[in-house]
Amino acid sequence: MSIKTKLAVAMLAAAVSLPAFAADKMNDLEIAHTAYTAGSLDIRYAHLALALSENAEVQKFAQTMIRDHSAVNDSAVALITKLQVTPQDNDLSRALVAGAEKKRAELRGLEGKAFDCAYATNELGYHEVVNQTVEGSFIPNTTVPELKTLLSGALATFKVHAGHARHMVASLGCAS
Repeated sequence: MSIKTKLAVAMLAAAVSLPAFAADKMNDLEIAHTAYTAGSLDIRYAHLALALSENAEVQKFAQTMIRDHSAVNDSAVALITKLQVTPQDNDLSRALVAGAEKKRAELRGLEGKAFDCAYATNELGYHEVVNQTVEGSFIPNTTVPELKTLLSGALATFKVHAGHARHMVASLGCAS
C-alpha cells in the first residue's frame, strides 16, 4: 500500500471517529482534558521523530511541535489551576490515547525516508482532524470564556502546523 493510500485511510478513519466522539456534547472539563491529551500525544510523536529521524526538516518540525504544544498545555494547566477544576477523562481522550499508541508502534518500526514520510503524513492528518474538531465542536461548545480563548489561540497555531506538515509531506516527496 502506498504512503498516499495509507494517509488517505488514516485520515478517513480519524475523520470518521474523532468528530463522531466530539459530536457527543462534551462539557468544558472533558474538552479541556481532550485538548490537553491531543497536545501531549503530539509531543510524544515529536520526541519519537527526534529520536528516529536524521532529516533536518523533520527534526526542526518536531522541535516546533514540542515547543508549541508544550506552551499550549502549560497555558491549559495554568487555567485549570486558576479555575480550581479537574479535567475529566472521556471516551474521546481514551480513543486518542489508544490510537496514538498503535501509531507510535507503527512509526517505531520504520526508518529513514519511510519514517519521515509516515511521521509527516501522520502530522498532517492529525492536525487536520484536530483542527476540524477544535473549530467545529470544542470552541462552539465551550462555555468558559478563558477556555474558549485558549482554544481559539491554539487553533491558530495548529492551523500553521497543518500548513508546515503539508509542506513537509510535499518536500519529502511523500505524496507519490
